[in-house]
Amino acid sequence: MDQQRLSPRAVSSAAALIALVAVFSALSPQFLSPRNLSMLAIELSTTALLALGMLLVILPGHIDLSAGSGAGLLGGIASVLVFKHGWPAPAALLLALAVGLLLWRSMGWLIVRERVPAFIITLGGLLVFKGLFWLVIHNSTVPVAPGGQTNLYAALTTWYLPKAAGWALLLAAWALLAWDGFKAKGDLEPRVLPRLVASQALLLGLLVANAFRGVPLPVLILAAATLFVVVLTELTPFGRWLYAIGGNEEAAVLSGVPVAKVVLGAFTLMGAFTALTGFLQTAYAGASTTTVGDLLELDAVAACVIGGTSLKGGRGTALGVLSGALIMTLLLNGMTLLAVSPEYKLVVRGLVLALAVWLDTRLGGR
Repeated sequence: MDQQRLSPRAVSSAAALIALVAVFSALSPQFLSPRNLSMLAIELSTTALLALGMLLVILPGHIDLSAGSGAGLLGGIASVLVFKHGWPAPAALLLALAVGLLLWRSMGWLIVRERVPAFIITLGGLLVFKGLFWLVIHNSTVPVAPGGQTNLYAALTTWYLPKAAGWALLLAAWALLAWDGFKAKGDLEPRVLPRLVASQALLLGLLVANAFRGVPLPVLILAAATLFVVVLTELTPFGRWLYAIGGNEEAAVLSGVPVAKVVLGAFTLMGAFTALTGFLQTAYAGASTTTVGDLLELDAVAACVIGGTSLKGGRGTALGVLSGALIMTLLLNGMTLLAVSPEYKLVVRGLVLALAVWLDTRLGGR
């Protein structure tokens, strides 16, 4: 039997998901409505995207506290270029993405070349990016599209996959799961149940999405990003090096792992994930405002730790991060439906983060 499935961490995550769904569906009839679940999927995509990038940084034993303010800054840059300077949305998004890659690569360079702790560099980045963000948008609200027009930027969270295309995509996903299960060596039985559960979850998700407007574009972006991270971390030397550095950096150096290049690459990728997150959150809000990205980095860290990622590095998976992000998203979405005041939301988010770190300490690698 697959011991990983029955680990205390996996059981606690599943129990938390079931409890949250039960409580919020009982307290708010709107919670399980197709419209709210579709909005929840978009919110999940935003949190999970940043958490996937955070995973790549945490695996080698680092942290990024600047991701939330950076997401706001990069989304704001694209909005200003489109709304105030008349740039085509694709060009504005590509430039903002390039800025994100440059900024995070620069932070990575300071960390690996100048030996400055990532905590300090990214804490400084949090303040610098927040200040630059406010300067870029002039402390005002900047729409993502001029005159209420529809462009690529605005469509990031308003475009839905046609329902027939959703069914075709589901069949392709089922075929991929079946192929992945049968190509692996060893006993087939331990691999059947998780893939069966995944197949049923995909079917349920598609039925819910098609009950509203179809699969939202952010979900497709999240699926592609998850596949990328899974392949990167599990099937490439770069991924193995990330785990090796986080597990024991000195041993990794002695084994010939290019530590500096790997950490630099992880932070560069974090810049790309931060940019995508900023675009999605800004498009979802419909405008760039001073609050975009606030505390998003803490939600990403909490999602990683809840999903089994060790803050010391060396342990964590993309699918675990998705489960942690789902818990955080369910919690925030449910509190919003219940009209919980912002003060209590902050308290709950802080307690969840503290609880996640405590669980990481107590459960360790189990």
